[in-house]
Amino acid sequence: MNILSIIYLHFMNNLKKKERFERVASRRVENILNDIKSLSKCSNKHNYEYTKTEINKMLKAIKEEIRLMEMLFKKNLKDSNSKFNF
Repeated sequence: MNILSIIYLHFMNNLKKKERFERVASRRVENILNDIKSLSKCSNKHNYEYTKTEINKMLKAIKEEIRLMEMLFKKNLKDSNSKFNF
């Protein structure tokens, strides 16, 4: 196998990973957004009773999970050009 074939296979593999990420991530984001809209319906005081403490606890849990997800994405980004600098 020559170097061009290896480069081509590597490129195609990365393209497939990107396409898979876009397909899976967009579907999951859409699900999350729909779930948030559904949860927002619980704010109707005519149908539900809740306290400020309960709302704060719920929002804290959601924000913490988003913070963890953001950290994982940032941690896993790889910058091949990054070098140590002071």
